[in-house]
Amino acid sequence: MRKTSLSTAALAAALVVASAPAAIAGTPSGPYAMFKFCPYTDPMVGSCVLNTTTSGTLKIGSTTMPIDKPIVLQGGVENLGPSPLYNAVGGPTLSAPPAKVPGGLLGIVNPAPNWPGPLWTAFWAIVGAVNDVSATIEPVQRAQTNFGNALYPPTDGSDPTAARLAVRVHLQNPFLGGSCYIGTPQNPIVLNLQTGTTAPPAPNQPISGNPGVATTVWTDEENFIGYLQVDGNTLVDNSFAVPKAAGCGNIALGLPILTPLLDALVSGAVNLKVGLPAAAGTNTAIMSGKSSIAAAQYVLDSEQ
Repeated sequence: MRKTSLSTAALAAALVVASAPAAIAGTPSGPYAMFKFCPYTDPMVGSCVLNTTTSGTLKIGSTTMPIDKPIVLQGGVENLGPSPLYNAVGGPTLSAPPAKVPGGLLGIVNPAPNWPGPLWTAFWAIVGAVNDVSATIEPVQRAQTNFGNALYPPTDGSDPTAARLAVRVHLQNPFLGGSCYIGTPQNPIVLNLQTGTTAPPAPNQPISGNPGVATTVWTDEENFIGYLQVDGNTLVDNSFAVPKAAGCGNIALGLPILTPLLDALVSGAVNLKVGLPAAAGTNTAIMSGKSSIAAAQYVLDSEQ
């Protein structure tokens, strides 16, 4: 069970009302150096947030990709309630290293008999040279947050979303080209992550996240200055839909076919193999890690 001390609750309240001036003078230091990319001088930003996912899985269609490299989401929020995530300054708001797709190219493409001979030849030549396929999560809309929901999952039936992420997945391999995406800015994969228990459509069953353990890290205990550290949190969603892939096979092989046809053949093969589009209730995101939250004023005050 998560333990939250009175001092932690008091600091959480302070984070809600803290605000930051609009001038920048230096770089955050000491314990607050982790928030150096936070837009803490924006007058709308009351708190800086840094969430690091260290493990989990992303299942889309019939393909499950493990999360084995840190995914970092950072920026600023107005308060710990519903708030847009203000983009990081000088660094990425969402940093998601490419992940290997299990099975590589053979795992996501199923060549069809109607493929032209040159396309078959190109496919097997690239499989022989480099079968690896990387998948990179890319944001396409501003994230929306509610850290209050993350710390205290609601039990009254209200919206439990702690973080809403609209993303696309970039699949990369020499055969797939550089424009093979699952999802688009107009039709993204929308994750409504929570630390409570989901209520997905069938066939998925409910799964539960974890708020983690929240503690106060005092940087000046005498003056009650510090930040919140949340360890062992898990955010989940298994109610989202995943659109089909498009733009795959955009390669220069000198094939005597039009690019739209090449796209249709290869993207169609990707969708058939991965099982896309995938309806809500057939996909799952589980993201475990830790979060740090600090008043923007405290970050500013630490500048050197």
